[in-house]
Amino acid sequence: MALAGRRDAPEPPDFGILKRLARDQLVYLLEQLPGKKDLFIEADLMSPLDRIANVSILKQHDVDKLYKVETRPAPGASDQFCFLVRPRVRTMRFIADIVNADKMSGRSRKYKIIFSPQKFYACEMVLEEEGVFGDVTCDEWSFYLLPLDEDIISMELPEFFRDYFLMSYELWRDLEEEGDGEGQGRKPEIGHVFLMDRDTDYVTALCSQVVYEGLVDDTFRIKCGSVDFGPDVTSSDKSIKVLLNSQDKVFSQIRNEHFSNVFGFLSQKSRNLQAQYDRRRGMDIKQMKDFVSQELKGLKQEHRLLSLHIGACESIMKKKTKQDFQETIKAEHSLLEGFDIRESTSFIEEHIDRQVSPVESLRLMCLLSITENGLIPKDYRSLKTQYLQSYGPEHLLTFHNLKRIGLLTEQAAGETLTAVESKVSKLVTDRAAGKITDAFSSLARKSNFRAISKKLGLIPRLDGEYDLKMPRDMAYVFGGAYVPLSCKIIEQVLERRGWQGLEEVVRLLNGNEFSVSDSAVEDNPAWDCQRVILAVFLGGCSFSEIAALRFLGKERGCKFIFLTTAITNSARMMEAMIEAKA
Repeated sequence: MALAGRRDAPEPPDFGILKRLARDQLVYLLEQLPGKKDLFIEADLMSPLDRIANVSILKQHDVDKLYKVETRPAPGASDQFCFLVRPRVRTMRFIADIVNADKMSGRSRKYKIIFSPQKFYACEMVLEEEGVFGDVTCDEWSFYLLPLDEDIISMELPEFFRDYFLMSYELWRDLEEEGDGEGQGRKPEIGHVFLMDRDTDYVTALCSQVVYEGLVDDTFRIKCGSVDFGPDVTSSDKSIKVLLNSQDKVFSQIRNEHFSNVFGFLSQKSRNLQAQYDRRRGMDIKQMKDFVSQELKGLKQEHRLLSLHIGACESIMKKKTKQDFQETIKAEHSLLEGFDIRESTSFIEEHIDRQVSPVESLRLMCLLSITENGLIPKDYRSLKTQYLQSYGPEHLLTFHNLKRIGLLTEQAAGETLTAVESKVSKLVTDRAAGKITDAFSSLARKSNFRAISKKLGLIPRLDGEYDLKMPRDMAYVFGGAYVPLSCKIIEQVLERRGWQGLEEVVRLLNGNEFSVSDSAVEDNPAWDCQRVILAVFLGGCSFSEIAALRFLGKERGCKFIFLTTAITNSARMMEAMIEAKA
């Protein structure tokens, strides 16, 4: 239910300027190498670059051929090479190999390296070690923020989660101090800023997504705001790249919906569209001319998008049915609620034995571990052994990575618990002692997640079915079973106007909270900026969290803007751990 006195959300600031600034800077850097040139692009910069400056723009500035980094230049390549890269050691060695090969063959070229978002001293050291530092010129493309939609901005740093976490408070203070002089007398555009580390809430990112945009991401992989729909979606022999944002009239209305509502909406939309086409009957020549010039093009575009989203829904249904999706969701809900843990563990064991998916099996194991505050030793050893037997011993390193980051851990035995069990075992039979031991173990394993969940009411208590058509809270993004922890924290801080009363939650999260306020904003609660909220996610943000906070924004008459190091989901998190090197 909407809050009383709710106002429409304010318009967000125009973030299109970020794209224009990035494009202008890149063009300036390319023109520093005048004349015809070949451009080598790092793989994970290709999609962001396409959103900033497409091929035609690059061609306008004398880019001749485009290569993916690690692809050798073709014979007859340009006399000038430009490399647009991330600051990585392996990439520097690739560039050095090209320069040295040219030297060996007597070929004279100019070389320019453009680092994004910045160059590292280590990269310059590698170039010097390889003997090519004097042959190249280096520059920086300070491309940090890419608007994916009117309310989503991504840093496009998917490796952030795997490689490092930054303590952002000092950075935030530095930026604030730098801007103090510049911003005096100017009305702010954003009233609240939340900084969330992904390690504050792994559970939400590990859960299966059931809102439409989340399912599209899980199934097809949304990359830099676009998705490639294959022949199974397009009903043709071609794949189509589709930009998914608020400009898509169909997608914008279903992106945040629970999947169970989407087919009904698309069906009604299809009937409405057909009715608009049918209006042509009985039109005179002038009306037909107006219809063709003003409406037909828009209707055809809408029809094309409608067909694509219907095809996507059908493809999702087929894949999820094949993957026993409902059984998986049931097991997840049991883990979140803390019921039937033994049954859920058996489900995971069966999942591993059937070799359904190494990523999915790992995800379920991590969800079990996080919600139970670690696995009891015998379960940890058993699941680990079964996993390695099913998917290969090379995953030993994966378990090391997961343990190190706290996603899949083994509980330490409690000395006090062992002493109590010892006394009990002298008084009862072995079989009874075993049952009591299990009961004590269950009590000992009361995890921080359980305590946080109870404290914040993350698991809704309902009489009857949860109404997904008219959701009452943010739990709808997980079928009414769970309110995302990250989003609940933001909701509570907004309601309390600070962290007062949440000290126990912060302690349980083992986190550090900080609060900085601007007296000018506090003194002007009517300012629209008070209702614009920037949610910054370090380590990735899921589409489920975005949908939940959009829902909260509508309820409160606020506008949420999302800034994230990258869009993430459970598969990306697990793959990062599998691919990571020790």
